[in-house]
Amino acid sequence: MATRTTKTSTKSTSTTKAKTTKAATSKTAAPVVVDAPQPVVSGPMMRKKELVDAVVTKSGMKKKDVKPVVEAMLSVLGSALQDGRELNLQPLGKVKINREKKLPSGKMMIAKIRQSEDLPVLEAAPDPKDLDTGVTTDTKDAAAE
Repeated sequence: MATRTTKTSTKSTSTTKAKTTKAATSKTAAPVVVDAPQPVVSGPMMRKKELVDAVVTKSGMKKKDVKPVVEAMLSVLGSALQDGRELNLQPLGKVKINREKKLPSGKMMIAKIRQSEDLPVLEAAPDPKDLDTGVTTDTKDAAAE
């Protein structure tokens, strides 16, 4: 009799498992498509000369004034990254070093850059040649002074 009871218990257990499996299968949610990070195809590399020219165009300043400032800024940023510091420089973004590997020629750093979606669009400074050099004053302001 013990054998018969065991078989009956086994049958009822397997039947219950089958019902549970069917019920669980029918209640599962439909698969959800997740947007995975897409590989980025990089554009042409920007060199220091190009950066200086772009800053000259955006600021309207002379190249001889911009070049030392850009070089000093790059030096400061390079030193900060070498020291392992995080950078939070908007609109460039937040730069964090994830890993680094020492190589015979220097150091390779794998960095994560988080950039805001709504970057301000900087327009080029007006060309000084196009500006009116005449001095205009408002007569109301002059009388008030």
